[in-house]
Amino acid sequence: MNKVTHAAVGIIQRADGWVLLGQRPPGKPWEGYWECPGGKVEDGETAEFALKRELREELGIEVLQCFPWITRTYDYPAKYHADGTLNSSAKTVELHFFIVAQWQDEPQSLEQQRLSWQHPSRLEVGPMLPANAPIMAALNLPRVYAITHLQEMGEARFFAALRQALDNGLQLIQVRENHLPANSLHDFAAKVVEMAAPYRAQVLINSDVFLAKSLQVAGVHFTSAQLMCLDAKPEGLLCGAACHNPLELMQAAQLRLDYVTLSPVKPTQSHPNAKTLGWDQFSGWLKNYPIPVYALGGMQPEDLLAARTHGAHGIALQRAIWQQA
Repeated sequence: MNKVTHAAVGIIQRADGWVLLGQRPPGKPWEGYWECPGGKVEDGETAEFALKRELREELGIEVLQCFPWITRTYDYPAKYHADGTLNSSAKTVELHFFIVAQWQDEPQSLEQQRLSWQHPSRLEVGPMLPANAPIMAALNLPRVYAITHLQEMGEARFFAALRQALDNGLQLIQVRENHLPANSLHDFAAKVVEMAAPYRAQVLINSDVFLAKSLQVAGVHFTSAQLMCLDAKPEGLLCGAACHNPLELMQAAQLRLDYVTLSPVKPTQSHPNAKTLGWDQFSGWLKNYPIPVYALGGMQPEDLLAARTHGAHGIALQRAIWQQA
């Protein structure tokens, strides 16, 4: 078994979503491959300290704000030059990814690497370093995830709020209306899809893979009970699941789902007396977690900063998102 090398990786991301990639220079292992900048965590360093040191050494920038994100383990095979000589030995790397949201000074090439700003949804450089390639899809997930709330709001009020939220930039919506009979749910979901389409917002269906496929939506959000019975991730769909404990988080990670929600973080209007996680337990459960997590339960738009500080990709809202619209 290979010794695990720990590395800190910076997703240097502008406000418009574009990220900075670097090409490994000649003479380095995996030369010519593109990656997010970063490097080895030295003995006695935290991952965050190593990140800031590496970005200072590689790019000449000072990190002002960064958020812990996901942690991925990757087994790199041995790689050889065309003449048969060894380029790099096999090794196992645990990559601690951080979103770098603010920095000082303009990134510059201090190690002879090419640099390029790229949008995660349409990369124009390649090949990507194998461990970095899968995270590009995760970066395309919006920070705010809305859950429909028809039962309490009524159709007229809900669809007016949906229109306003889409105008305000909402890009990810889950249709969750368990009270509706099948025909009514289909019609409601179809209208949500129709309204979301001009905005290129993604729609997911709660629980029902068949309905998700019949409406040709982006994906499906599984309940925790469904998650624990799932033996494979459905192909061709963006797949998430509701998690409430470490066992469910582990199952979602093993299935390589695209994201999860973790709840309840704070008291909710529907379950005011339910036991909540709080931010400390939330972040503890996410330590070294490999897929993006949305904080759910009592969230308000202003909780986004706290959520990201504690390791979340973003926040999921059922009431507050429509009240704001």
